[in-house]
Amino acid sequence: MHLHRGDLGGVAEAYRMSRRTMRVIYQNLLLSLGYNVLAIPLAVSGQLAPWMACTAMALSSVTVVCNALRLQRA
Repeated sequence: MHLHRGDLGGVAEAYRMSRRTMRVIYQNLLLSLGYNVLAIPLAVSGQLAPWMACTAMALSSVTVVCNALRLQRA
């Protein structure tokens, strides 16, 4: 995508890419928020072992990164 060539197709592609990027940002926000809403109360109440909470947090981070990497394939 090259916007400096004067081709209007580049503007349309930039718009599509920005829409995809915003969609992935919202998905990642919901994923991390969902993790925190579920896991933190369980960890505080002692129903979730510390190692399970750490593992779930790491998996949550991996999920967010993998979701963001989908933009490179599109």
